[in-house]
Amino acid sequence: MSGRFGSKCYGNLRLTVVVLVGLLVLASVIASAESSLKEETKRHDENEEAEDNQETKPSSPKTRSGYRHVWPDMEIGWRIVVGSIIAFLGAACGSVGGVGGGGIFVPMLALIIGFDAKSSTALSKCMITGTAVATVVYNLRQRHPTLDQPVIDYDLALLFQPMLVLGISIGVAFNVIFADWMITVLLIILFLVMSTKAFLRGIETWKKETISKKEAAKRLELNSTGNQVEEFKCEPESLSNTTPKETKEPIKTKFSVLDNIYWKELGILVAVWVIILALQIAKNYTTTCSTLFWTLNILQLPVAGGVSLYEAVSLYKGRRRIASKGDVVTNWRVYQLVLCCACGITAGVVGGLLGLGGGFILGPLFLELGIPPQVSSATATFAMTFSASMSVIEYYLLKRFPIPYALYFFSVTTIAALVGQHLVNKLIDILGRASIIIFTLSFTIFVSALSLGGVGLVKMIERIQHKEYMGFDNLCSYT
Repeated sequence: MSGRFGSKCYGNLRLTVVVLVGLLVLASVIASAESSLKEETKRHDENEEAEDNQETKPSSPKTRSGYRHVWPDMEIGWRIVVGSIIAFLGAACGSVGGVGGGGIFVPMLALIIGFDAKSSTALSKCMITGTAVATVVYNLRQRHPTLDQPVIDYDLALLFQPMLVLGISIGVAFNVIFADWMITVLLIILFLVMSTKAFLRGIETWKKETISKKEAAKRLELNSTGNQVEEFKCEPESLSNTTPKETKEPIKTKFSVLDNIYWKELGILVAVWVIILALQIAKNYTTTCSTLFWTLNILQLPVAGGVSLYEAVSLYKGRRRIASKGDVVTNWRVYQLVLCCACGITAGVVGGLLGLGGGFILGPLFLELGIPPQVSSATATFAMTFSASMSVIEYYLLKRFPIPYALYFFSVTTIAALVGQHLVNKLIDILGRASIIIFTLSFTIFVSALSLGGVGLVKMIERIQHKEYMGFDNLCSYT
């Protein structure tokens, strides 16, 4: 077994090296294409003084608010190489944990590549979208570890995704209002709590898996002593709250991707995404704090809240249920459903504040609800795809990130997500431990807390030293 496992790992390692080399070649192609685009950009630069500094400073397009973005030239060098490796590893871990990896992308883009804070946030959304889309495509070919149903729980997505999208809109506004030090303190506390809870859940799941493996070994030993030897396969402890009733019905061995798509639920989620996106785009072309601005903001409430409320009422009355928990009956109470919706909004707010995908909140929350790790990761990523892609379209229309960098890092994270999913699924099959997903989630959140928190603390110290204003800002003064 160990020899076979070693040969598989070696083969996967060679594949990873080939992929990284291919990505570097892709970077060189995009860099050469960018050089021609850069000439046109220089012609439209309205600030003569900025052009004089082009030799020593990266290109810096200016927004209508006067904020000047810092976009480094895309040239093959140690920054691109190191950034690509970090992006690859971050996307692989983020894909497995269902968190996207934004907590690793934002500091990498700012500290290593050299983007300004706002461009780093915008570009990280492109990377999160690449990770999420690749993961969802991969998961559409997967089934629930113990039940005959998709690994993505659509009812769970209907409850949380509209609130997540609504929270993103609120988070963007809070990003303008809140001071950096407030966001940093909130981030460190929140991420450390989430990381600790996920780690403890991982330990608990690991212990359950150990017990299951021992029971499976005993059963296999008893069967081998009889006349009939039954082949017994120990399922990984994904299973949180599954019951023996679930194994009575045989699980299909053959299915198509279309079997894993629930078109009605998907259609509702896409409709919410389109309507909220249209409102957000329209809002960007209004005067901040005008009557039309607030009207477009308020219109998001019935759209997102209506879908989540419908799902919550259906769960409360028993018309729908969280199918991924198997035959376990959950008697939902009003405060539990309100708390779930509040957590969905919180995940979106954090995503809007920091340029993350929201999976840092949803992943640990789904685990606390008793959802199997595979389903938790897949569903969190599925919900995150909508919020991240919506942000990318908005940022694109506002010209908040350079297209060559976005295409390159989108490619890196897409490939990394597929590689990460493939490797972890192989490990789960070999080791029989789905707790790997939970530990990956905990590790990714912890690293994100250190990286984002560290960057925030450095900025806070600099502001204190320069005696800069560190209070609340006025949303209406931001244009």
